Amino acid sequence: MIIEQYIQRELLKPFIVVLTIMAGLFASFSSALFLAQAVTESLGFSGLLILVALKTLISLEVLVPASLYIAVIIGLGRLYHDQEIIVLQASGVSTYTVARAILVVALPVSIASGILSVVVRPWAYAESYLLNAQAEAELNTDRFQEGRFYGNEDSNSVIFIQDKNLSSRDMNNIFYYIDEPGGSQVVVASQGQRLAPPGQRPELHLYDGYSYKLTANPGEEALARFEEMIYVPGGDDSVGYRLKAAPTLTLSKSDNPREISEVQWRWSRPFDTILLVLIAIPLSRVTPRHGKGEKSLIAAMMFAVFYNLAGVARSWVEQGTVPPFPGIWWVYVLMLCIGLFLFYLNHGKT
Repeated sequence: MIIEQYIQRELLKPFIVVLTIMAGLFASFSSALFLAQAVTESLGFSGLLILVALKTLISLEVLVPASLYIAVIIGLGRLYHDQEIIVLQASGVSTYTVARAILVVALPVSIASGILSVVVRPWAYAESYLLNAQAEAELNTDRFQEGRFYGNEDSNSVIFIQDKNLSSRDMNNIFYYIDEPGGSQVVVASQGQRLAPPGQRPELHLYDGYSYKLTANPGEEALARFEEMIYVPGGDDSVGYRLKAAPTLTLSKSDNPREISEVQWRWSRPFDTILLVLIAIPLSRVTPRHGKGEKSLIAAMMFAVFYNLAGVARSWVEQGTVPPFPGIWWVYVLMLCIGLFLFYLNHGKT
């Protein structure tokens, strides 16, 4: 139907614009944050871009429903303000026809939001955790200059490389100090090489050297000579099991409250989109005599209340205060009732 296509076009244009702006702002904020943390010194500019892209991809599970919500408020509000909806209704186009046209846009967007939350988001978190671990690791010697000391406050370590080969990543005359619980360790090696296996943290392979174990207690010092030593900073715990990066299928089989709340949150994203659209339809109704400011304020408050309630419900499930059923779903039932009430209230006025 031509009228439905026209309404859908009026929604898609602001949706694309709002989503692009919001994603761009989020990417810019993330870039500034990572630059302030000096991430480029450890990952390089290309690694920084990948990390920003992953963070932006993660944010889409919230930005997509929010952008469609705003698009409905803007697009449908303009049609009301310019009295186009009044003309359509006078021509026999009902409110349900308008709502159906909007749902044709909302359904694929909600499916996309669900895929982003259930599949893409865990993958992006896993990749970003790995990149963050590499950024925080003191062993990214690719960025180190020869003849300089580099310290890491988080791990209380200092590394010095006298010279190195950029193409082969071979290093010569390495000094490595690690402050550990109960003492410290000093490693001196004549040669070394940094290896970064795919999907794993970087490793420092040291050859032909000595390891000095220093403690505060006399007589407990130790000296060992080695032909090869492999050092991985922080061990596996620095990456470890991350809830947000866990596959959705794995979490679905768990009876742990934290994992239940996480999987329910992921599956709730498509419902967010539909519910927000249902709420936005009556809130977008304005008349030429009234400005858009009042409805815009109410729409912003409804959005804030919705997401705050969802966050509280998630915390209650995570803490075991609320059982897995109703879990977080009571919020969606409540918002559905509010949306239906507002919709029918609006329909009664048309």
